[in-house]
Amino acid sequence: MAFPQRLIEGYRAFLNGRLSHEQDRYRELGESGQSPEILVIGCCDSRVSPEVIFDARPGELFVVRNIANIVPPYQPDGNAHGVSAALEFAFAALKVKHIVVLGHAHCGGVKAFAEKAAPLTPSDFIGNWMRLMAPAVEKAGPPEGISHAEYVTRLEQANIGNSLANLLTFPRLRKLIENGEVATHGAYFGVAAGKLSVRDEKTGAFVQAAADEHARLFGRSIG
Repeated sequence: MAFPQRLIEGYRAFLNGRLSHEQDRYRELGESGQSPEILVIGCCDSRVSPEVIFDARPGELFVVRNIANIVPPYQPDGNAHGVSAALEFAFAALKVKHIVVLGHAHCGGVKAFAEKAAPLTPSDFIGNWMRLMAPAVEKAGPPEGISHAEYVTRLEQANIGNSLANLLTFPRLRKLIENGEVATHGAYFGVAAGKLSVRDEKTGAFVQAAADEHARLFGRSIG
């Protein structure tokens, strides 16, 4: 099969648009390297692109994406750990100052975990990965008394808290956090309405960001 024509068309648009307008920026990044101050750990979901949501310029965000925006606990066992390696590079080499765990509504991975879905393949890579969010189930509370959709939302947001907790299991990173050199944050994106909520560090509640502006632009009736 040929290289996707959609990507060629997108690249042409990039050439005539962003690259033309930001050629100096790209040249500078190519010559001096990257120095982003923010690491975003997000989901692979194609609807939730951190660069788009945060309107980021080239070189502003260091982005790590995986199924369900999970940060695994520190586990130096000699095996390959892609997320942990990227995390280590971000705080040890790039010296990022902020780490944002970005979850989202309608997360297929979380929904499958909540529904105990059957493995997609005999190897069950997804199932094994999603078991890392098991501690979030206790934080989400029992599903009784609320709708399934509400429970999945709770689980999605509890999973963000679980990933933030796992960041603290990395000894060197924990020291940077305790010294105030790195700050961690949780955020939740509502795909349908484009609402961004930020996690309150003390209460764990998610509070909508730029709520007045969102309401002014799109109306208060949008969920």
